[in-house]
Amino acid sequence: MDSLAAAPGTGPATSPLPVLRKPRPAARFEDLPTGRTLVMGILNVTPDSFSDGGSHATPDTAIAAGLRMFYAGADIIDVGGESTRPGAEDVSPEEEQRRVVPVIEALVKAGALVSIDTTHASTAAAALKAGAAIINDVSGLTMEPEMAELAAASNAPYILTHRRGDARTMNSLAEYKEVAAEVVAELAGVRDKLYAAGVSQEQIIIDPGLGFAKNDAQNWELLQNLDQLESLGHRILVGASRKRFLGTLLTVAGKSAAPEERDGATAAITAISAYRGAWAVRVHDVGPSLDAVKVAARMAAPRAGS
Repeated sequence: MDSLAAAPGTGPATSPLPVLRKPRPAARFEDLPTGRTLVMGILNVTPDSFSDGGSHATPDTAIAAGLRMFYAGADIIDVGGESTRPGAEDVSPEEEQRRVVPVIEALVKAGALVSIDTTHASTAAAALKAGAAIINDVSGLTMEPEMAELAAASNAPYILTHRRGDARTMNSLAEYKEVAAEVVAELAGVRDKLYAAGVSQEQIIIDPGLGFAKNDAQNWELLQNLDQLESLGHRILVGASRKRFLGTLLTVAGKSAAPEERDGATAAITAISAYRGAWAVRVHDVGPSLDAVKVAARMAAPRAGS
């Protein structure tokens, strides 16, 4: 599929064949919509992600999926080439870049604003060179300290995720007395390292890391205490989409809901997070969450005559 082609049946393209589009000006972080929570679409270019592993494992299928999200209204497309699910195998930076760079280049040419979901500084650098605008460090700076230097040098917005351990060890590290307070304290400690490297306050976006070294009850407690995260003074990204704690909540006859059956619950969390002032939500299914953030924005609007 041509890198500038619209995915069949998306946006203005209603033909069963791709429709070639001219390259658009590069999207800028500064031009993102204001007045509502943003919607970040998840694009896993992997064979083993927990929700959609294998569905977008080639550049062509990933580009098509990213374009569908973009034309559906996603504000940001978050491209990742390594699964972060518990127990996932490590991927070399070289293989990760082989997966993501062509996809990023194509989506940027189409006019999308792209973030790179990675734990590797070299992959983040390659993604920025390919046109990505945001670094989404899902390691929380626990893997490669060089990520802080890259963020400082590039001046790119940097998503700081709370995480303990790695994909193989995180579940064993979900021990907290007061999860919200401890997550805030640990994020503040990492933030100090970012500041020391020259990263500015305005660059940093906070992700509480739902599902990363947290059990079901701890995920819910974090969502109930987003105001504590706000005390850090940064924008907040909420990434609850299709995660295991939603499957547990939706258990029927002893069977946890499958990932694709969790989109309704995800949209509900989107609405609540947006109403409480989250900067963005990270989701697999863009349409329902885009509707949810618009509803939340309308509910939070001042009443007529007030």
